[in-house]
Order: sequence, then C-alpha cells, then structure tokens
Amino acid sequence: MSDADSNQPLKKTPLNALERELGGRMVDFGGWELPVQYSSILDEHRAVRERAGIFDVSHMGEITVTGPEALQLLQQTTCNDVSKLENGRCQYNGLLYPTGGFVDDILIYKRADNDYFVVVNASNTDKDYEWLADCAKSSDVDVENVSQSYAQLAIQGPRAEELLQPLTDIDLRSMKYYRFATGSVHGIPALVSRTGYTGEDGFEIYLSPEESPRVYRRVLEAGRPFEILSCGLGARDTLRLEAKMALYGNDIDHSTTPVEADLGWIVKMEKGDFFGRDVLQREVADGPRRKLVGFEMIDRGIGRHGYPVVEGGEEVGVVTSGTQSPTLKKAIGLAYLPLAAAAVGREFEVVIRGKETRARVVPTPFYKRAK
Repeated sequence: MSDADSNQPLKKTPLNALERELGGRMVDFGGWELPVQYSSILDEHRAVRERAGIFDVSHMGEITVTGPEALQLLQQTTCNDVSKLENGRCQYNGLLYPTGGFVDDILIYKRADNDYFVVVNASNTDKDYEWLADCAKSSDVDVENVSQSYAQLAIQGPRAEELLQPLTDIDLRSMKYYRFATGSVHGIPALVSRTGYTGEDGFEIYLSPEESPRVYRRVLEAGRPFEILSCGLGARDTLRLEAKMALYGNDIDHSTTPVEADLGWIVKMEKGDFFGRDVLQREVADGPRRKLVGFEMIDRGIGRHGYPVVEGGEEVGVVTSGTQSPTLKKAIGLAYLPLAAAAVGREFEVVIRGKETRARVVPTPFYKRAK
C-alpha cells in the first residue's frame, strides 16, 4: 500500500458500481476506492475457509514482457529462476533492486516462448513498469503496461472448483496449483489460474473490464447453493496473514531482502547473475541481520503494523502485520527480529499503547489447508 496523493481522486475498478450496489463499505486503499467488507470480515473470512468467497482484485497491475530477450530481462531483474517455467505455468517471484531489496513481489505467467504476463501490486504498477522498461532499454524486449485491459476476480475456498467448473470450458480438475489456461468464463474470453492470496484452493480470473460485472454476478448466482459471499480487503488481509503471505508495504519493501523476509525459497543462486545476488549470497552464507518471524500474543492485545518489539527493555524490531486470527481464535502477527532472537519459542514484548505485552515466536504458516 502506498500513500496516495490526497488531492487525487480515488481510482475505481470496473466493479465499483456493483460493489456499492452489493453494500460494500468503500475505503481508500493506496489510492483506490475498494470495499473493506460487505457483511462482516469474520463472516467473509469463514466463507473462504469453509466454502467460497469472491474478491475484486482488479486494482492489481498487469505488465507484458515479450520479445527475443524477454527471458534474459526477467532473469536479470528477479531472484527466482524464470527459465524453469513451461508454457501454462506461473511463478511467485521477487523483482529486486541491485541492493537485494524488493521493487515488488510479483507473479510471472509464461504464455509462450518470449511471452510473459507479469502481475504486480496495485500501488507499484507504475514503478514496476518504469523499472522493467528502464532495464530493457538496450535489449530486444517490449515491456508494456496493459493494466487497463484487465479486470481480475479471485474465487477462493474449498468449493471454488466445484462452483466455477460449470461456468468455464477450461478443465479445472486437471489444473494443478500455479498453472493456468485460457478459455472462457460465462462465455467471456479469460485467463484462469489456480492461484490466490488466501491460503485456500481457488482461482484468479483475468478478463475484459467491460465484462467483469456480468461475470461477477454470474459467479454470485452460481455460488448461491455454496453460500458464497462477496469479500473485501479486511478478509483478504486476515486470510493472507494466517497463510503467512507477505504484503508489500507492510512485510516487504525496498529495504527488505527475500532472505530477511523468510522467502529464501524463491532465491535461486544457481541460475546465474541477477540484481542483488551478491547481497543475498552473503546473507545465505552468514545469516541475515534480521528475519521475519510469526508470533502469537501471550498477553491480551493485538500487535499491529509499526508497533515496536522490545527484549529486555531494548527495542530490537518492529511488527509488520497483526490481527486477531478468526481461524485460530488468537492474536497473531509478523515481525522483524534480530536473527539471534528469531528462534521458535523465543519470547519478546510488543509495545501496545505504551505497555510492554508478551508474545512468542511460533512456526509458520499459522494456517495450512488440508490437502
């Protein structure tokens, strides 16, 4: 989330009018007017964990990277190994600065050789596009910001496949996690991927902005027997935090590296040179200065973004995300701690409204769905 210019009118997704009609409580999210909730965050959260929910994520940005040197550009600017992608597969990746810090965390879809579709965080769209375009200047690559051409819907939850399959000509049953296909949904051309930001099974649908309200209504209608709910940013945040999925601007940013953020699994040293490789190699060899850990509160209270973390009266870190977990019924969060203080079971204090409140490091993710 970025600080939007307060004088700028809020951007609206193509579903804005429908969201208002459905009773969405609209808020400013990084310069976008988006629903924080419809019914209640708790009900929407439970719907996704137990049945199905639908989210408008059309604020996300889309960038195409095409041409003979598209792969080289993406390999140079990211830490995961893009060469491992086959057509029809996507990958979670870090777009990095030479310092090893995040430009953004992104999804890369390989549509064909020399043809990649990159999904970026809303508040970073222009920055990511300019960064990639600048890095591509002397290469045979075309980088294009195509965000205006797409709306994005996310259908998430254990019954997502059952709900969506009758509406699409794509065989969802044979689609594995982090795979995608093009076809149609409710007769509308679409790209559908088995991905999401909730820790549940589910799908993300990319389609034309003009047709998105019609498809959204159809999904709601088809989802009635499953008690599907429209879901807002509030449930999206509690769901992603339980699954320990990083939020750019909270848990990761230009000052944090993938190794510090406990995302070492997306760092592939063996692929060769890439921005920040020397920094990450040092952190892998020597251990990073600090590490993002999961914690639960021992005392009453919720550690929230920006709250100081202290040990022995000395400030040693900061909370990046925190909430009352609807699934676990306890207060959980993420915080950066010095490596020496990051072991599971280690206790520390979070300063909540001036009071030192006990917490302990716990294994993550906090929640993992049954396969």
